[in-house]
Amino acid sequence: MRTGTLAFLLGVLLLQQLATLPSPLWGWGLLLSVPLGLLLKPCWHLPVWGVSGFLWGLLHAQLILADCLPEALAGQDLLLEGQIASLPVNQTHHVRFEFVVQRAWSGEQPVTVPRRLRLNWYRTDAILTAGESWRLLVRLKPPHGFRNPGGFDYEGWLYQHRIRATGYVRESPHNQHLANNTGYPLQRLRQTLRDRIAKGLEDSPVKGIILALVIGDRSAIDPEQWRQLQQTGTNHLMAISGLHIGLVAGLMFLLGQRLWRYSGRGMLWLPAPKAGAILALLTATAYAALAGFSIPTQRALIMVSVVMLALLTSRPISPTRTLATALLLVLLFDPLAVLASGFWLSFVAVAIIFYGLHGRVGRLPRWYQGVRIQWWISLGLFPLVIVLFQRVSLIAPIANLLAVPLVSLLVVPLALLGTVVLPLHAGFAADLLHLAAWIMQGIMWLLNGLAEMPFAVWSGAVANGWQAMLAVTGAVLLLAPRGWPGRGVGVVLLLPLLVGLPSGIPPGTARFTLLDVGQGLAAVVETHRHSLVFDTGPRFSSRFDTGEAVVVPYLRQRGWRQVDHLIISHGDTDHIGGAASLLAMMPVKVISSSVPAKLADWPVIPCQRGQAWEWDGVRFRILHPAADRAASRNDASCVLKVSAGKQAVLLTGDIEKVAESQLLQQDASLLKANVLVAPHHGSNTSSTTPFIRAVGPRYVLFPVGYRNRYGFPRPAVVQRYQQAGVSMLDTATAGAIRFELGRGDWQPVGYRHTARRYWHDR
Repeated sequence: MRTGTLAFLLGVLLLQQLATLPSPLWGWGLLLSVPLGLLLKPCWHLPVWGVSGFLWGLLHAQLILADCLPEALAGQDLLLEGQIASLPVNQTHHVRFEFVVQRAWSGEQPVTVPRRLRLNWYRTDAILTAGESWRLLVRLKPPHGFRNPGGFDYEGWLYQHRIRATGYVRESPHNQHLANNTGYPLQRLRQTLRDRIAKGLEDSPVKGIILALVIGDRSAIDPEQWRQLQQTGTNHLMAISGLHIGLVAGLMFLLGQRLWRYSGRGMLWLPAPKAGAILALLTATAYAALAGFSIPTQRALIMVSVVMLALLTSRPISPTRTLATALLLVLLFDPLAVLASGFWLSFVAVAIIFYGLHGRVGRLPRWYQGVRIQWWISLGLFPLVIVLFQRVSLIAPIANLLAVPLVSLLVVPLALLGTVVLPLHAGFAADLLHLAAWIMQGIMWLLNGLAEMPFAVWSGAVANGWQAMLAVTGAVLLLAPRGWPGRGVGVVLLLPLLVGLPSGIPPGTARFTLLDVGQGLAAVVETHRHSLVFDTGPRFSSRFDTGEAVVVPYLRQRGWRQVDHLIISHGDTDHIGGAASLLAMMPVKVISSSVPAKLADWPVIPCQRGQAWEWDGVRFRILHPAADRAASRNDASCVLKVSAGKQAVLLTGDIEKVAESQLLQQDASLLKANVLVAPHHGSNTSSTTPFIRAVGPRYVLFPVGYRNRYGFPRPAVVQRYQQAGVSMLDTATAGAIRFELGRGDWQPVGYRHTARRYWHDR
């Protein structure tokens, strides 16, 4: 069973590494693999388990991907009728929600669209409620997200949640509310509870955290509070998953068992442990329902159910068999669970606890046992956290030792009790919720102090296979009981992961990466020992910008712990939008810009023609703007040329025809470059024929958004580059684009191609 489950897991995991799916005919193999395995010799059972896992994942993948948006309907006005299937999330200028389609039309023609959509409705006064039926005029597009090394895989997240198209609601008289409370009663209940809790805690700074702990809605958590939770390694507390559901189930098991012993006659037909197990299972199910049966809660509920059902059926099983059974059930229920980092963190954490407790004798004080378990989890998860996130909180053991008992034993029970009492006695419920919030404020005060400590977080480059395997082996040795032979070698095996690898960029060469930030610009130039960031992409809202979501994860994934030079070409939000987040999250040695006033909180050097420097044999030169010339906003953009060996890249910001003409007049020979980042994203106001001729690029790169509303790059610009024989690439199609300058082979590498998985947009 245990080895078979691991083989099944490997089969599912193998499927998720594929760039394209095998033929659907393979799915029929699922019907033959299990009975065939029963007939074969035992030595064939493990391969059959592995093949079964592969085919089970394949069957799910084919069913999900079959529900796709026809290409002809992308970007078209569609009239939909359906129901709001999630808690609407209200943002500053829009509301976001999931919509389940019942009927769809394109004009007068009925059409088929994916069943579940993720929609935004901008500048609306409509108050949306889960379960309502609406008729909406929308525009849809296939799932598409930024594709960058180290970045979040939004397309994978949509795929895992079975959302096969996204879009927005158009302003139209066709938008009409059809009916109330026509479906999704659980989501309606959650929204009612959310509104009541939010109203009761209206002035509390931790209102969003209480909502996350009670109903699993994290949309209202303050970004600064979320940063503190991440810095201290306690952000897992904000997910209703294994920890909270397990603790609530455990408390209810002990309480139910204790109370049932007073039942007298009831003890004759149902033993107290079984009564406790029933209460624990019902409570865990109710708590998971409050979280909307989200993917993490589904995993946690399955794990709790395995343990409680074993008690109810009087069939005790070993800890490892319990874990294997839960793992197999989770994979059977949802093979896509392996795509979530929470899947690996939760199962590995439980396995670490079982491993740590195995073979140890003697009773210890409970507080000491709690400290020891927290240490085991922090040490055991260290390699996995570095592999998944390239950073780990060094103060997490202390922070969790303080926060976990307080949150799990005080805040969560008080908040849940207050929620249960809400319909019965609003005043008493408000007191309980305020008490929970008051304790949570104290916890956040402690966490804030820990988060501000120097060296609270350690960052490292993405680990390769041998580093990860050595680190896992080292952690296993360190977690072994005292006296285990070779235990001290574990520290040595962790060192390669801690030390990291050299940048891999030889002196005299440079790695240039144009990041995929949608309709905006962000690029990174790396030399042997230095890094430069040119622009930081757009800021979409107070909670999301590409400095934090794209640029910083890329730098961390590459192992950079500081930026040597940040250049902000000009002040448009699609170029400067992520700068504040980058400056808050990473040290930056030098900042230069054509708009120093927009970065007034930091020391900024105006970028001017003639500035030049050299790093590790790579030459950098500012070609524009000139100090003695006034220019409009776009034409004042900093223009940077990077040269390594015989190759060069020219970054032009948003310059237009006037600035291009000035550059040609000053010294056209300096413009010569093999790679050109297209001026102003390929708009008609730039990329003149004389400028293209002077640069003479082999490749031109367009930093543009997918299906952007400006139509960049414009057809006339594309035609001019085609006539000049220039190869064209864009970030919407290729994802992040990388060049290795100064080397013999410097072909472009598109991340969307090299890191493709079968669910990614082509």
